[in-house]
Amino acid sequence: MTEPISPPAPVQPARYAVAVRALCEFTAKLGDLDLRFTPSPTAQEGIAGHATVTSRRPAGYLTELSLSGDYKQLTVRGRADGYDPTKRQLEEIKTYRGDLKKMPANHRHLHWAQVKIYGHLLCLQMGLEGLDELSLALVYFDIASQKETVLAEPYSAVELKRHFEEQCEAFLAWAGQELAHKAARDLALDGLEFPHQEFRTGQRHLAETVYRAASTGRCLMVQAPTGIGKTIGTLYPLLRAMPKQALDKIFFLSAKTPGRRLALDALHVLKAARPGKIAAPLRVLELVARDKACEHPDKACHGDSCPLARGFYDRLPQARQSAIIWAKPEAASSQADVAGMLDQGAVRDIARQHQVCPYYLSQDLARWADVIVGDYNYYFDISAMLYSMTQVYQWKASVLVDEAHNLVERGRKMYSAELDQAEFNIMRRTAPAVLKKALDRVSRQWNALHKEQGARYQVYPEIPEKFLQAMQQATTAIGDFMVSGVVDAAENNVPSDLINEPSQQTNPAVGQDSKLLHFYFDALLFTQLAEAFGEHSLFDVIKDVDTGTGAAYRKNALLCIRNIVPAPFLKHRFQDSHSTVLFSATLSPWDYYSDMLGLPGETPWINVESPFRADQLEVNIAAAISTRYRDRDASLQAITELMAQQYRRHAGNYLAFFSSFDYLQKVAALFAERYPDIPQWQQSRGMEEAAREEFLARFTQCSEGIGFAVLGGAFAEGIDLPGSRLIGAFIATLGLPQLNPVNEQIMQRMDSIFGRGYDYTYLFPGLQKVVQAAGRVIRTQSDQGYVYLIDDRFKRPEVRALLPAWWKIGILAKD
Repeated sequence: MTEPISPPAPVQPARYAVAVRALCEFTAKLGDLDLRFTPSPTAQEGIAGHATVTSRRPAGYLTELSLSGDYKQLTVRGRADGYDPTKRQLEEIKTYRGDLKKMPANHRHLHWAQVKIYGHLLCLQMGLEGLDELSLALVYFDIASQKETVLAEPYSAVELKRHFEEQCEAFLAWAGQELAHKAARDLALDGLEFPHQEFRTGQRHLAETVYRAASTGRCLMVQAPTGIGKTIGTLYPLLRAMPKQALDKIFFLSAKTPGRRLALDALHVLKAARPGKIAAPLRVLELVARDKACEHPDKACHGDSCPLARGFYDRLPQARQSAIIWAKPEAASSQADVAGMLDQGAVRDIARQHQVCPYYLSQDLARWADVIVGDYNYYFDISAMLYSMTQVYQWKASVLVDEAHNLVERGRKMYSAELDQAEFNIMRRTAPAVLKKALDRVSRQWNALHKEQGARYQVYPEIPEKFLQAMQQATTAIGDFMVSGVVDAAENNVPSDLINEPSQQTNPAVGQDSKLLHFYFDALLFTQLAEAFGEHSLFDVIKDVDTGTGAAYRKNALLCIRNIVPAPFLKHRFQDSHSTVLFSATLSPWDYYSDMLGLPGETPWINVESPFRADQLEVNIAAAISTRYRDRDASLQAITELMAQQYRRHAGNYLAFFSSFDYLQKVAALFAERYPDIPQWQQSRGMEEAAREEFLARFTQCSEGIGFAVLGGAFAEGIDLPGSRLIGAFIATLGLPQLNPVNEQIMQRMDSIFGRGYDYTYLFPGLQKVVQAAGRVIRTQSDQGYVYLIDDRFKRPEVRALLPAWWKIGILAKD
């Protein structure tokens, strides 16, 4: 008997999962962009505030309830703060500082929208659909006074269901659009082809390893030579992995603007249409700093001051939709058009069209972009936007870290804080009288801290508790004072990098300058880092710092929490990504970077084969010359003669790198005096971007001359001068950090933690700069060039071991 054929199972429609917060931010935000209500509590303060509130609740009180519910093709999920089953009251806890009456109405509207969604989900999950009445409460907790303000209202299950369905209906069209985009994107990426005819030598190995890291969800360190095509060699496999790994986002992070530009160029190439195929529907967003995006830097971020903040959330939906339309492949008018690339220019144009703030438009678009290109700080900083979004929205994100050797120093700066007593004293003299008591207490404890210090520089094992208490009391007093007014920090010209989003404000009585605000934000960061102080950081005091003229700048002390091992702070960022790939031409030795950055213990390290041949690059060590500090004046003549001899043999474009501007200027002056016929140009201190571009513009295919630059500066890495634009480099330094009391203390701490103090403090960071600078010379497989390593210490085995293996190195004979 023939078995009946079962009909195929019906295809289940795709579902769209959205967090409660994301849903309400999309449907319930309206009115002005307004950053005037209170400085936002720190993450630690917020966590502590929630814990305080829940600790006051009776036994049986439920906290952190995971809730979810479906509506049509939507799945809405979130975590409610607390529920009291005895009172049948669901609570949403919000921490704040200042006068609650000054909270804008649209903020409160958003909070009620969220708690009502949670209320419906609670009814679904606990079988309370027939409930006549459920109490919903917004609990506002003042972190300064530790007082609660509870706003409670009763709602029936029917009312909550109606509200839930209304919000879902408002989101459904967008959700359908997003599902269609994701399906089209994944289909295109699943068949994405490598954009060039073939891989370069080593590039396929790089791509395959990145793909495996994404497939297994792990971190990866890659050392790959300059010129191999690391940017496209990492983006391409990660895009291919995106559909299979169900990635929500790819973050491409770089330390400098040129790295971001390279990424955007590579993504444009990857998105472009192929013969017989359409362009990939990939949304690419560039994030830039607030000061670069702001259209009205003289205005504050609220509707009474800035026209782009007035009605921002009312116009945001249209601006958002315009950006999504722009990101579609068919938006390209030609193959050369950057379709779908929401770079700084495109976002600004869209923002102008709809009269909204481009900076905050880009923050909203980050929720809907597939690939986000930005600076390290957007994911790794103490208050990083992308990392916070990843946590809040539970994104599955993979991270690419470009020129990852820079992350050590950048990570240190992100988790360091400095307080200048001279600036504090000047601020204190003009501070409002209401703050005098708190600031005087800080002054007394500051003076007591270094009163008995004999040496000018000293490291202390811990930060005095009395000083920290005084600082915390002062920041509380200043915060309370500021929120008594309604003026945004931007009105006092506070740099954007001092502002912890989403809100900062100040009182008009603060004055025309921003000294009080600068101290306030510096003090907040200092006390925040003090809570996490450990062996990864130094607390040091530099006494009697003369930072200016006049008595106010004398007899003061500079306090610093100086992070030297960012690993404890960064390790969670690696753990919370699906995969992270760190790549650079100088990521050796692997254990140094693994130790410093806090990578997981099983993180593999690969050294990609070089596409270059030894006969392309002539490398010589000028072993008869010493560039040690004590020998620099004696080295000037020998260096100039070496440079002139090489130039006479092979005229062309060269870069000459030195350890300091002083050393550079001495060599350049002698060189100009003795060889006036050889063109030269110099890097200067504090070079603006236009001047840097002018410096690089001197390197053309037809020009000849020598550019003088500082090792580790703007021209020592991240620039691309292929062919005859650059044929050689003179490197008159090992790049070792300066010998001073701070670095000596760092060396001692590195020795106690890792047992390799000198290597971790001096040798490895120095040689990394040398190899980066030398990497400017050979950029393609047809380039030919010369590198001179000028110092006798380059002969040492431990130094040569850190140089690229493909180099064939010669030793210049002594004269």
